[in-house]
Amino acid sequence: MADVWAWLLFFFILISLLVMVVFQLMCLSDLEFDYINPYDSATRINGVVLPEFITQGVLCLLYLITGHWFMSLLCVPYMYYNYRLYTRRQHLVDVTEIFNQLDWEKKQRLFKLGYIVLLLFISLFWLIYSALEDDEESL
Repeated sequence: MADVWAWLLFFFILISLLVMVVFQLMCLSDLEFDYINPYDSATRINGVVLPEFITQGVLCLLYLITGHWFMSLLCVPYMYYNYRLYTRRQHLVDVTEIFNQLDWEKKQRLFKLGYIVLLLFISLFWLIYSALEDDEESL
């Protein structure tokens, strides 16, 4: 039963990561269509970047603690990419360069979105599998 609860926790953490990345994409799309000014868009995106990095790190750590090694290994490239962005100080969106980097920023978030959706489907599969396995054991 503990495995089901762990997978449920992972599922909700991945949903929160998904919401953060979609929010960043919405801010970039609003900027592209001139619904929002560059300063507001950069402020909103920069306010979500560090919580996204921390949430991803916590997720990878939880995978390690609970012994889900395969999922932990799947999280390592994304976590390394975030670490590399942070150490190079490229994790924040610059207000003055946001229009020049708009396509790159959108592509970056779309790849993150695809990666998180892949992790979400795998996590959902293991959640259902664990629940069904736990149900069989109780019979």
